[in-house]
Amino acid sequence: MPVIDCDPDRARERLESEGVEIRPGNTDHELWRADREGATAVAYEDSIVVQGSDPARLAGIIEDGGGRAHVYFDGACRGNPGPAAIGWVIVTDDGIVAEGSERIGRATNNQAEYEALLGALEAAVEYGFDELVIKGDSQLIVKQVRGEWDANDPTLREKRVRVRELLRYAEEWTLDHVPREINDRADELANEALDG
Repeated sequence: MPVIDCDPDRARERLESEGVEIRPGNTDHELWRADREGATAVAYEDSIVVQGSDPARLAGIIEDGGGRAHVYFDGACRGNPGPAAIGWVIVTDDGIVAEGSERIGRATNNQAEYEALLGALEAAVEYGFDELVIKGDSQLIVKQVRGEWDANDPTLREKRVRVRELLRYAEEWTLDHVPREINDRADELANEALDG
């Protein structure tokens, strides 16, 4: 449950600019309340308390973004190409902030890996993280995005361009190859989506 020391009026302006509805507080001490996607922000005189099942996104809007996140991604497919799915996880010092998985239809393994990275980065941008420590078990994707290897396949080249566009939202980012066991939760999510 994050407690954010800030000016409640400025926080209210940020929330309203993002389309978050503000309602009156429940007690005399609460200035206002705002709800969004499983979280509630409660404004007091010099601080805001964010509570609920997913406080990071609402806290990110109030704090006007920022913070460091570890991002893990993985793609999976049965056959190459074949039915494919993605999995990704975003972790901060507070634990898992968000995770996602879905089937993406027919794809190659490399296409699935790129789609997983794109899904993770889109979520990280939405949460407003400005420092990303990205980990994946696809050496090809890591080296292509870092510019160490060329992307000769037109589909992969297009996905790499989109990844680089999303990375511009971060003030700082790193992308490293890790063994599959370090990437186990993203791998698990991708395979669950594929099997489900």
